[in-house]
Amino acid sequence: MFKKILIANRGEIACRVIRTARRMGIRTVAVYSDADRHAMHVRLADEAVRIGPAPSAQSYLVIDAIVEACKATGAEAVHPGYGFLSEKTAFAAALEAIGVAFIGPKPHAITAMGDKIESKKLAKAAGVSTVPGYTDVIDGPEHAVKIAREIGYPVMLKASAGGGGKGMRVVRNDEECRDGFQRATNEAVSSFGDGRVFAEKYIEEPRHIEIQVLADAHGNTLWLNERECSIQRRHQKVIEEAPSPFLDAKTRKAMGEQAVALAKAVDYQSAGTVEFIVDRDRNFYFLEMNTRLQVEHPVTELITGLDLVELMIRVAAGEKLPLKQKDVKIDGWALEARVYAEDPFRNFLPSIGRLVRCQPPAGSDHVRVDTGIEEGSEVSMYYDPMIAKLITSGGTRDEAIDRMADALDEYHIRGVSHNISFLNALVSHPRFREGRLSTNFIAEEYPHGFHAADVPREDPALAVVIAAAIHRRFMDRAAKLSGQLPSHERQVGNEFVVIIGQHHHPVTVVPVAGGCDVRLGDRTHRVTTAWQFGNPLVRAEVDGRPVCFQLDRVGIRYRLSHRGAQVDALVCEPRAAGLAGLMLAKVPPDLSKFLLSPMPGLLVRLAVTVGQELKAGEEIAVVEAMKMENSLRATDDVKITRILAEQGQSLVVDQPIVEFG
Repeated sequence: MFKKILIANRGEIACRVIRTARRMGIRTVAVYSDADRHAMHVRLADEAVRIGPAPSAQSYLVIDAIVEACKATGAEAVHPGYGFLSEKTAFAAALEAIGVAFIGPKPHAITAMGDKIESKKLAKAAGVSTVPGYTDVIDGPEHAVKIAREIGYPVMLKASAGGGGKGMRVVRNDEECRDGFQRATNEAVSSFGDGRVFAEKYIEEPRHIEIQVLADAHGNTLWLNERECSIQRRHQKVIEEAPSPFLDAKTRKAMGEQAVALAKAVDYQSAGTVEFIVDRDRNFYFLEMNTRLQVEHPVTELITGLDLVELMIRVAAGEKLPLKQKDVKIDGWALEARVYAEDPFRNFLPSIGRLVRCQPPAGSDHVRVDTGIEEGSEVSMYYDPMIAKLITSGGTRDEAIDRMADALDEYHIRGVSHNISFLNALVSHPRFREGRLSTNFIAEEYPHGFHAADVPREDPALAVVIAAAIHRRFMDRAAKLSGQLPSHERQVGNEFVVIIGQHHHPVTVVPVAGGCDVRLGDRTHRVTTAWQFGNPLVRAEVDGRPVCFQLDRVGIRYRLSHRGAQVDALVCEPRAAGLAGLMLAKVPPDLSKFLLSPMPGLLVRLAVTVGQELKAGEEIAVVEAMKMENSLRATDDVKITRILAEQGQSLVVDQPIVEFG
């Protein structure tokens, strides 16, 4: 077994590999860029080596820098994680050349499966069902249109070297095809340095279901059941689960056997994933094979009881797999939600900055948090905006979902925007609960984006009752700290009004042992809690029902978050509540005459000039952030009166780009 391995990655996956290596008694080496010099994975590893400046193209993607780090530290093997160099044949070959083991497949398998065009040809030859399409390289927009017409719209344009949703476009007509080809090509070049694009038929109402495979160098190849990854936004996975609520035993076995056949066809060794698209009748078609560990691997680990990272390390060290196909079981259910630094209420634009507060839910046998950042960490514009992977499990799917909703309630993040409201809305959605999924789920359920009104609302009385109970605690403390004279103590009344929005809720709050009774309308609610001042989480029982609210003070208001919903509650005495209605509302400034950058990023193209008149829908600018191009278009007919930013300039969020007349 190896004595020392280097992890050629960063963030949560680097920390994940370090944890398993430490349990196995293996020393670890971290690599880091200037932006990550204080990162968690650097601190957790036994050694750390700087490999370059912040941009990944100058650090984590530089093969020579990783090779030199191996030589300098004496690392015997390298785990690539996912992304970066994990599926680069040249990297695996470079390590092989210096006698360092690659904890992944052999170079020939990476080459065979890493090219989506060639992999489809190999899959077809191995008897794997494939999607109709054009598997040669498209040489231009007009060629793309010709091919799309032959296949029949809708068509998916995909970067041959792509992954993570980058370089992918669904097109439904000739105009979309020309534009989509250009966008896919640009993103492919930016993200992978390879602009080749191919086309395939887009399956309507598709489900994305993948098979985890595992193989050693001794001829043993297994399939470790499936993962359902249909909840996607812009072709990027948001929530994954195992097993799939859709597959039956017959389809699962057929998909598993085809995945194994493909792995054997390329003499695959290590963990890998064969991705399929499945239609409403359970017909399945090969999409691609990822020759690496997947982001969503924890859900497979939780239902099988296997540590995939450990098995990858053992296979790379030449060991045989310690199990046979008959030993692979499905025990319970598991879900994974990707917690991102992004604003779901602003079209999921990435958010950067420092995590001034970051308190994940407590880990347990049923709640797991894989993360590479912590309170005080910086979410950088240079890398993926993932904060953590939150994984829950249960004996049934409903139990795993309930635990996910509870864990999301407890995940306290401040300093950057995050998508927890959106995640909670998804797992609470009736259609998700029923398992009626497709890769179009988010587009169909939120066709105009995600808004505050889309957040599921439980009993509205809960927020009122919690706000009243917390306010009474504050008032009682204030009375005790006010330095009163004996027999002239300040008395706290029981009557309050909770104001949320325009709604006034009169309440009566009476302290009792362990909490208080809150009378709202014609009902009295018993609130029991051990909450202490300064704790951002209010764990309580309301009428015997456990709840968890996140609490922030915003001026004199209480900001309460629960199940993804957020309310600002003002609690005051009845007389003050009457006066509050007389306060003038602050009118926000009119910014409708400006195009504001919706995110921090690079202004890669400015498509207008002063005096130019545009029709609604015409492009004004393109901003690149996190390797994704975002086209900013006119929403109305406008005239450009001023240019306020230059092409090539780095923009901050809400920075004006142009002014309209």
